[in-house]
Amino acid sequence: MPQNDELKVIREPNVMIPMRDGVRLAADIIRPEGSGRYPVLVIRGPYGKDSYLDNPDHSIWFFPKHGYVVVSQDCRARFESEGDYYDPLFQEVNDGYDTVEWAARQPWSNGRVGTTGQSYLGATQYTLATSDPLPPHLQVMAPFSASADFHESWGYHTGGAMEWGWMVPYAIFKGRNTLERLGREDLLAQMDEYVLPTDNFAQPLKDEWFSHLPLKDWVERLKEAAPYFGEYLENEGDGPYWRKINLLDHVESINLPMFHVSSWYDIFLEGALNAYQALRERGGSELARQNQKLLIGPWAHIRPYTAPTSGETGDIDFGPEAKIELHRYLLRWFNYWLKDIDTGIMDDPPVRLFVMGENKWRDEQEWPLARTHYTRYYIHSDGPANSRSGSGTLSTAPPGDEPADAYQYDPKNPVPTLGGNTLIIPQGVANQVSVEDREDVLVYSTELLTRDTEVTGPIMVHLFAASSAVDTDFTAKLVDVRPDGYAHNIQDGIIRARYRNSKSEPAPIEPGRVYEYVIDLWSTSHLFKEGHRIRLDISSSNFPRFDRNPNTGAPIGQDDHMEVANQSVHHREGFASYLVLPIIPG
Repeated sequence: MPQNDELKVIREPNVMIPMRDGVRLAADIIRPEGSGRYPVLVIRGPYGKDSYLDNPDHSIWFFPKHGYVVVSQDCRARFESEGDYYDPLFQEVNDGYDTVEWAARQPWSNGRVGTTGQSYLGATQYTLATSDPLPPHLQVMAPFSASADFHESWGYHTGGAMEWGWMVPYAIFKGRNTLERLGREDLLAQMDEYVLPTDNFAQPLKDEWFSHLPLKDWVERLKEAAPYFGEYLENEGDGPYWRKINLLDHVESINLPMFHVSSWYDIFLEGALNAYQALRERGGSELARQNQKLLIGPWAHIRPYTAPTSGETGDIDFGPEAKIELHRYLLRWFNYWLKDIDTGIMDDPPVRLFVMGENKWRDEQEWPLARTHYTRYYIHSDGPANSRSGSGTLSTAPPGDEPADAYQYDPKNPVPTLGGNTLIIPQGVANQVSVEDREDVLVYSTELLTRDTEVTGPIMVHLFAASSAVDTDFTAKLVDVRPDGYAHNIQDGIIRARYRNSKSEPAPIEPGRVYEYVIDLWSTSHLFKEGHRIRLDISSSNFPRFDRNPNTGAPIGQDDHMEVANQSVHHREGFASYLVLPIIPG
């Protein structure tokens, strides 16, 4: 039943909005019944605007019931919109600008426009924010579960490896509409041969196709469904291709309040954290710098944030507090900025975090937290550290004269992905014991904790390592070992050796030489409880989440063969490998 404050709404389907080049994009206009003027929320996505119609809790229905007009639009060359070519992300800057300004001029609009939306619908906001100048009538944004740096948290991961687990499956998923528009039923049937029959929003590849080499073969296989995939391979390093839509390169010209929402197991987590921090520090005006909000929950991607978390973040239920009604947060946000209603939201602390383990929300004044004690945990072993049965330990004491740990990385037999910040393949929390039993995984654990230890903030690993290859990968994973032995993954990361010094200028390594590798494990907020252990896993693969490094030194996608690499990880004076944890004093 409608609440007393809810308005009756009407829907005007398939209103064609002209872009600057004459192409028209289809939008549904959902607005309060009658002839009033209201603030407008623009929602732009590539998945078919009609797919939201049957969800009564979706933003397209919620906000009009509370006095907003929603413009729900199909992106260019998608579903009901015109356009000959779908170029994800890059076409959203101009099209988003033109849509905002069109909305401001309509008779049902009071000229005040905001944006909202999740995942790609959040990415269309971050890309629009790179427009210089910004649309004059755009006043506020609320992107959630979205990337802001599309090299490091879309096509590739921080450290240089491709986000393989979702890249081709996602291209196939979106490519189906492209093929339907082209009338290519033959190619649609071919796409079905590549993927598993799951009920996921997009289907993972079958194992043989995840493992298929060379990766460049996908350029031909996807040339009609997703022609942009070839550009992703050609732009392996960060550079002009990616930076023109990287919000972090444009923050000095952004003059907008934003409400950033993400989750600790979201594939795009760093997008929200980095965008929030950059705009707070370097935003284009005091308005931008002082009016950023950040909310990070314990979920994975593609969650409504209004449902219980059990079964939705892997193996764990984070408890009743994890359930929130995000729309209610956003309504307070938009009412303040677009209706001049003092909802109290700007009196709240700017940061709201869910502390996993404690399973409670907490408000903070900044990100990262000013009271953080960045603490080094050094790796040790007095014998092989291979597998959880080895002798690897982790402590705050620096190492002495200790021998290196060694393992073989065979890309034909990679360490399998078990949960984490993934998409399409299984995500969230999963027991790491099966991978920690492998000989190509080095395992370092603390003694039993004698007190609760909170880790909230960015996590880094400084690894001194050598390889027999001219290029290879090193991975790191932070794990909470429970008293019953369950190994709960907290965060993980990877570094591609040739990108150790630069995101854009690859350089081979000298076989046998020890280099320092900095592995970014992104961020978390997690309470390691008394009686648990903190664990660090080191290896060279996490597949299929990340593409396998074939150890040849060739550019990504070129190899149809792979070589075995002999890896050594060092922990001695002068080559002390360590984990940096952001410890929050109790």
